[in-house]
Amino acid sequence: MASVARQRLMNEFKALDKEKWVNVELRDGGLFKWDIGLIVLNPDSIFNGAYFKCEMSFTDKYPFLPPTFKFTRPIFHPNIYPDGKVCISILHAPGEDEQSGELASERWTSVQSVETVLRSILLLLDDPEVSSPANVDAGIAYRDAREVYDSKAKEAVKESLQDIPKDFKMPTTLEEAPPAKIQEDDDFWNESGDEDDFGASDSSGEEMDEDGDEDLEQEEDEDEEEL
Repeated sequence: MASVARQRLMNEFKALDKEKWVNVELRDGGLFKWDIGLIVLNPDSIFNGAYFKCEMSFTDKYPFLPPTFKFTRPIFHPNIYPDGKVCISILHAPGEDEQSGELASERWTSVQSVETVLRSILLLLDDPEVSSPANVDAGIAYRDAREVYDSKAKEAVKESLQDIPKDFKMPTTLEEAPPAKIQEDDDFWNESGDEDDFGASDSSGEEMDEDGDEDLEQEEDEDEEEL
């Protein structure tokens, strides 16, 4: 079971290591504890520009059991507990929960991954569930005092920048810069313009005309002999 977990986690780590919106480091070189920088690159988000440091832990039963997740800094949010843990269905153990009413399809399954968890949390940041908040004060502020809520969100973004590693270059967009435009060489086209589309030279055209004249003269001589 542990070998399955290790292989799966290694594959997921390699895939996420190529992404710009997340910075993953393996704690002490192991695979079962990850230190993550979750980067918000969404100009429409109140949390845009944040570098939220968080932790994920896995057991040797991964991916059949979900990981654990928590933010290392408190964030004023309806679905984030004061200790940084997040109340989100995808991190709940597999199977339906009659008490909460969560369907099995909403909870963790082995087809989920670290990436789906992180993307779900990013979505939750901007679209909180306020009907049963983990942080009641944040839920009330989000619903009834949005200016207060937005102000605290901006404070969280500012504080999060303290956790950016010194050797890490913070991205500002998910879009890659376009490739440099290839400059056309005018001299090349001018030089090649001396030839026709098939690459034949003027001299070759003259040779073709001469060959045609010889064939015509030979046909006339043959006609005269027949007469």
